[in-house]
Amino acid sequence: MTLEELRQAIDGIDDRIHDLLMERVQWVLKVGELKGKSSRDPMFYRPEREAGIHRRLQARHRGSLPVSALHRIFREIISASLNLEKSLSVVYLGPEATFTHQAAIKQFGSSFRMYPVGTIHDVFHEVEVGRADFGVTPVESSAEGVVNHTLKRLTDSPLRICGEIYLPVVHTLLSQENALDRIQWVFAHPQVLDQCRGWLSVHLPGVATQEEESTARSVLRARETPHSAAIAGVYAADVYGLNLLAEHCQDQAGNENRFLVLGRHAPARSGTDKTCVMFSFSDQPGFLHRVLAIFADRGINLSAIQSIPSRGKAWEYIFFLDFDGHQEDPQPAQALAQLASMPGVDIKILGSFPRPVQ
Repeated sequence: MTLEELRQAIDGIDDRIHDLLMERVQWVLKVGELKGKSSRDPMFYRPEREAGIHRRLQARHRGSLPVSALHRIFREIISASLNLEKSLSVVYLGPEATFTHQAAIKQFGSSFRMYPVGTIHDVFHEVEVGRADFGVTPVESSAEGVVNHTLKRLTDSPLRICGEIYLPVVHTLLSQENALDRIQWVFAHPQVLDQCRGWLSVHLPGVATQEEESTARSVLRARETPHSAAIAGVYAADVYGLNLLAEHCQDQAGNENRFLVLGRHAPARSGTDKTCVMFSFSDQPGFLHRVLAIFADRGINLSAIQSIPSRGKAWEYIFFLDFDGHQEDPQPAQALAQLASMPGVDIKILGSFPRPVQ
């Protein structure tokens, strides 16, 4: 076949894809209409349904297209379709182009209305009062540990965790300049700077560095200052109109940030779920061991346990436990009931949600 014939074949496939997308839209609109009639407060975004779509497509996927690309394509299709049913909003810890912003886009696609706020408290508040449908906030970094402000707000918020997002930490060097040899200053958040010192010493030896209060402030300084650069996520290049001079500036590969998706409704079971609970108890020898044995005896895998100081008595702690399974699954349900029945234990189920599809 000639090049022109190949292109015509691709055009024909694109036309069929477009026709199928329009057909899908019609079915989506029917779903939205049915939801509106059947409930006073319908759940238009169903994370368990979306996770099921991604897992089904991944299981049947064949060919040379990377499965990660397949997930991105269908995430955007689902995002656009959902917003035909209802315009949905997401609030995230800002400012724009931060890792939290990237995490929100990874979870919801680009069709949701997104807006930043200045504090983790504000993320919770916007969803609690109904100004936003969902919130995205950082909860853990593989390099820096847990985000205590998020855990503290979970203790008193009525919101439910309805998803989690894992985002690889990839630092890039951004500048209005177009070559490394023109850089005389590098701006970065202190933690980011620490994660990139080895790279800087090799690729920009002798170049001065300056700490900034945030990554966004670093990018703004680089945009305003000649012969300077900022270390930030790649998404900031487009948002702030800067050139990408280098990627993967971090010294250690494999770091990830973890984010929580907050909402007012609890997701249903998807078949591949995770549950987060918090609990506290009076200080007794071996008590934590007895708590953990409840899950071990039922073969329930614990994926994380964290603690923060209690706001009450000094040296008492609130524990956060993540385990495999949905709170309505038989074994987890029995474990949670036994834990709640233990004398002196206060327990709060923070949410059950589908495990993320990477």
